[in-house]
Amino acid sequence: MSASAPSSSHADPARFAHVAAPPRVRRLLAALHALAAQTLANPLKLTIVELERELFRDAERARNSQIQADIYAQTRRLHEINAQFAPRFLEELAETLANLRQPRVRHVPAVSPAAMSATTLTLVADTDIDRDIVLVDIIRRESQRSASALQLLGQRFGVLAAGPEFDVEDMPFGPQVLCRIVRGLGEQFELGLETQLALYRVFDRQLIERLGELLERANILLGHEGILPGLVYTPYLARSATTRRIVTGPERTATPREGGKVTRPLTGWSGSAQSGSWAAMTSEAMGDLPASRRPAAAEPVAAAATAPPSSGADAVGAAAQDLSAPAMSALHQLLDAARHASAGGTPGVAGQTGAGAAGGPAEIGATAPAPGPSSAPPPAPAPPPVAVASEAVHATLAKLQAQSVGSGGARRSMADLHNALLAQMRADHGPQAALTVKDDDTFDLLDMLYGQIQREVRPDAVAADLLARLQVPVARAALSDPAFFVRDQHPARELLNAVAEAGANWLGEEDVDPQLVQKLGRAVDQVVSDYQGDAAVFETANEDVQQHFRALAHKAELAERRHVEAARGKERLEAAKQQAGASIEHLCARAEPPRFVQSLLKQAWSDVLTLTLLRHGDDSEQWQQREQETARIADVTCQAPGSAPSDAELGSQVETALTQVGYHQDEAAAIARRLSTPGGEDDSSSRTELTARIRARTRLGEQAEGNEARKVAPLARNMAEEDCYRQLRTLPFGTWFEFTTNQQGDLRRQRLSWYSLVTDNALFVNPRGQKVGEHSLDALARLMAHGQVRLVSEDKSRLIDRAWQATLRTLRSLAGNAPTVESAQ
Repeated sequence: MSASAPSSSHADPARFAHVAAPPRVRRLLAALHALAAQTLANPLKLTIVELERELFRDAERARNSQIQADIYAQTRRLHEINAQFAPRFLEELAETLANLRQPRVRHVPAVSPAAMSATTLTLVADTDIDRDIVLVDIIRRESQRSASALQLLGQRFGVLAAGPEFDVEDMPFGPQVLCRIVRGLGEQFELGLETQLALYRVFDRQLIERLGELLERANILLGHEGILPGLVYTPYLARSATTRRIVTGPERTATPREGGKVTRPLTGWSGSAQSGSWAAMTSEAMGDLPASRRPAAAEPVAAAATAPPSSGADAVGAAAQDLSAPAMSALHQLLDAARHASAGGTPGVAGQTGAGAAGGPAEIGATAPAPGPSSAPPPAPAPPPVAVASEAVHATLAKLQAQSVGSGGARRSMADLHNALLAQMRADHGPQAALTVKDDDTFDLLDMLYGQIQREVRPDAVAADLLARLQVPVARAALSDPAFFVRDQHPARELLNAVAEAGANWLGEEDVDPQLVQKLGRAVDQVVSDYQGDAAVFETANEDVQQHFRALAHKAELAERRHVEAARGKERLEAAKQQAGASIEHLCARAEPPRFVQSLLKQAWSDVLTLTLLRHGDDSEQWQQREQETARIADVTCQAPGSAPSDAELGSQVETALTQVGYHQDEAAAIARRLSTPGGEDDSSSRTELTARIRARTRLGEQAEGNEARKVAPLARNMAEEDCYRQLRTLPFGTWFEFTTNQQGDLRRQRLSWYSLVTDNALFVNPRGQKVGEHSLDALARLMAHGQVRLVSEDKSRLIDRAWQATLRTLRSLAGNAPTVESAQ
């Protein structure tokens, strides 16, 4: 009831008095509009305010004075529309509610396809593409996030409209309608393209983030008013959303599976992948160990990971805290077991001071001296180590961090940093100064994690130096946060992943991006110079890098779209050629015209049929006319030579059609005379000369044929190749693959932008959206079956997640080989 009271009190029934609906419906429409005004008024005002701030920031970063002046002009324009934006937006929303009972008309292009001709075809303007990409991304994201609330509200709006349920595209409170309104206002206020794009992004942050609240309150309001009270949405299990094609029969295949778990292929651009749950990875690593080898704290981890989620934000926060403590405890015990297994001893007890605390880091793989008899007197016992307080440790690391500011220095490992820290601490606090066991474990884990990251980053890449410079701030962040290795989306790890992925994926020898190098350098400089324990420094630096990644992804998507459109045009051309060829083959098999006439039909006249199909389609009057002309050609040429005069009307039509596909006037006339004369005879032209001239010219779409081997039937595939082939035919567009480029096993990522089930052709682009090659699905399946190409799944898309999984596998392997206490005795 709380949701309906404020809405009803501010409702304006007179606004909807003209709506042809019962009084109760008009009252509810007024209440819904009041609810929207109450929820969205402040976000709408903040949208223009934040947009003005963003334009000022853009003006400060402008490349020249002209761009800066243009941005300032747009800023002054915002002063004029500041007071108009929110009322105009709410008025448009009210108009949408008032038309609730009107017929639902989908938004279609202003020019219908039937009215278009070849002379009016133009490339799509970049302006429309840019705006569409931003808005479609907002709509897609919010439609997925608020799917349940949109489903329920669509049913209730259907009741108010006395019709079927509303689709998301037509719903007044849906993201499509809201984005359509803000796009219309941007055009009405005559904002520039860049300002409109900035408006969309600010609108997404300020208003779309509040849309879920509006949908929930609208459902509560209508439910309390008796509109489908108690309605719930129970989704059914459908096929994977990543599969864009409905495949039946032998083409149907399952989602790729790995280790018994369903995995989805990665389809997002670089930097857009979701981070994995490190707590879940840690619990899985514990769960895979034998019960006798499993650390005692692993059971609470698995229990916490599999417990049903509680309701409410407090319960979520409590669950995260409950999960981090046992996960970190089990992780320390796993590391202790792995260390003792490598040293040939028995697992120690968590919390007990080991050799690492007294004499330096207890590196995995170090061997302990074997005890044995000796005649020498036992040495005097070494003084016990003294654990240094965490404040002193951070102060020492701060000194090391200050020393690295502005210095390019030689690269060092995390173990080198550990040793440097111990040396500085012993110089400041005495020779017995040491780290606690947990701090030693943190450095060992960081050393292993960095080692796995550096396996994928080329040593000569600029990112390798940046990763080395981040070692001290990352170590300080890990020592400050006990849950560094189990907390999801830790800011320091996010920045570390961004830099590492740039070194592994973007900064290759042939595609160095100076702007990206500069952006990464600034982010690392900012962290090294400003970090003093506040994780917000990592967040700010990472956000700057992510904005650049999003800009790169936006440019790549534009470039990719042009390549895809070109590939689709080739597919339509190939399909039209196949249909035209099939039509001529059927005619020749039925009527059997002279051999030379068949040759002219398959070469010259086939181009005419192909062009007609491309322009008008196979259900048009023009295509029907071409089929009639083809049948008349067969009827005329099948007659005996000299038995009847030439068909002048048919000859004129054939000559006109041939000139439209690029034949010269004399060639077109010679071919037309033979196709409109009984027996295909023509004394004024030579068959040999005409054949040579036809073969010498470029046929329609000949440049699109490319590799002639594609027209040859492929060799039989074995079972593994056939499975890969079927899987490829169900993959979503945008799936990433890793191609092995040389015998050393170096990998290069390429994106499957588009493929055709008609031509069996697949288009691949690089992370910049540039075309890098085309493969047939058959050849790609054979490469996959032989391990030369592999899919990139979502759970393995992020480099730092893969590095952490490799670290856990190493620890699990070492801990699993450790001798138990019973066997040691």
